[in-house]
Amino acid sequence: MQGILYEEPSFWLFLLITCILGGWAAWMTGRACAQTWRPYAMFVLYLLPLTAMVRFIHFAMFEGTLLSLHYYLVDFLVLLVIGTLGYRFTKVKQMVRQYNWLYEQTSPFSYKSK
Repeated sequence: MQGILYEEPSFWLFLLITCILGGWAAWMTGRACAQTWRPYAMFVLYLLPLTAMVRFIHFAMFEGTLLSLHYYLVDFLVLLVIGTLGYRFTKVKQMVRQYNWLYEQTSPFSYKSK
């Protein structure tokens, strides 16, 4: 997988920087967009500079490639998945709490009409 998903010599660096640090920031971005009733498309736009910051950390701390479309897209997709989970988790809690007469929660990421 080294060279396809990450360029660092160790998978643990990719896991730490992209998945844990960047993922936490993406989760919080998704959460903030959901709490303020922003559309999902706005959340995706917010992820673009966040992904650039994750790429910069790879570049500055671990001598990664800064301007690589391949690794930018990999990082973006990882952050998109984690951030979407945060967005959806918060949106479901919000809809069920504020419109409890209309919706009931079916899972942490979905709800249905009553």
